[in-house]
This record gives sequence, C-alpha cells and structure tokens, in this order.
Amino acid sequence: MKKLLLTFFIFGILYTSNLVANDDEETKASLVYDQMIEILDGEWSLSVESRQVGTSSYKNPAISFLVGSDAPAISYKSIGKGATLQEDLLPNTKKQMVTMYFCNAFYDCTQLRATHYCAKQNNPEFILNEKETTTNKIVFDCNMKTPLCNSDEDHVHKIIHELSNNNTHLKSSYLGWTNQMPNKKNSIYHFDKK
Repeated sequence: MKKLLLTFFIFGILYTSNLVANDDEETKASLVYDQMIEILDGEWSLSVESRQVGTSSYKNPAISFLVGSDAPAISYKSIGKGATLQEDLLPNTKKQMVTMYFCNAFYDCTQLRATHYCAKQNNPEFILNEKETTTNKIVFDCNMKTPLCNSDEDHVHKIIHELSNNNTHLKSSYLGWTNQMPNKKNSIYHFDKK
C-alpha cells in the first residue's frame, strides 16, 4: 500500500511539474503577443534620415518620400476580436507588404506565428524565436517545416522588431535569404510612433 501511495505521489508531482512547464511556454508566447498588440498598435512614420542608422533601405525611390514625413509608413491593428495583429508595411507604395501575427490557438497560445505577404510575391511563414526575444526585441524565424523556408527562392527569412525610447522608436528588419544563404542587402527601417 505504501508503494502504491508513493507511486501516486511521485506521479502527481511529475504531472503537476509538467503542467507548470507547459504553462510557462504558453505564457511566453501569450505575453509577447499581448505586448505586440499593446505597444505596436497604431501608426508609425518613417524616421528622418539621420535616424536611419545602419541601413539604406529608406533611399529606395518607391518610399523615400516617406522619410521624415507625417505619412504612415507602418501601422498595426488588432483584427478578428484580437485573434490576429495586422502589420501594414509601407502602405500606398509599390513596396507595400502585410504581415499577420497570430497564436496557433487563440485561447491556448503555445506558439506565436506570422505570415508575411511580401513584395517578392511569396508568403513565408514564421515562428517566434523565444530564445532571442527579449522585452525590447521580438524575433521571428522562418518556419523550416515549410517549403519556401527551405527553398533557394529569395524570401524574408527572419523578422526582428526592436523597440527603444520608451517604445516610441521601432527598428524593423526583414532579413532575406537566397539559395539558402543570407542576403547581403536587407530591408531595414526605423520608425517613430505617431
């Protein structure tokens, strides 16, 4: 009888610790998603040239008119009663793109995902990189379980959003791959909250 009770006790501890571990994983994805909705929501303008540090993407003729203007250059809005966060990048330009961020299951968010609808006319899928994501840096890696991420086709392979200045400045990097190698030139933009 003592062995049976001890077995049930040990099983109970293992089962409970497994539930706690699963809750921690769910919490990370949920917290990041909630943070994105809360902080990113609204319109952002393309920062002035002096703040476009480490990039020349803003010089593209299709978007250079946005630099330092009050026009929205990226915007975020929650849609589907909070089930998805829509990112509209470079709206009303030839380089306009949309990324949809969502949890794999709204009420049981164990994995934060994204689909990027690109000007390269493809749509890579992403998964939150929980190890590289911090309070001020959100990192998404191409989902290597999908054909595009494993292909030689030019596509965005990593998305990084970095927040600074009390969450009023956003650096967004869309890092590409071609022939399964990182591109030398990438789309990197600095934005300021409107």
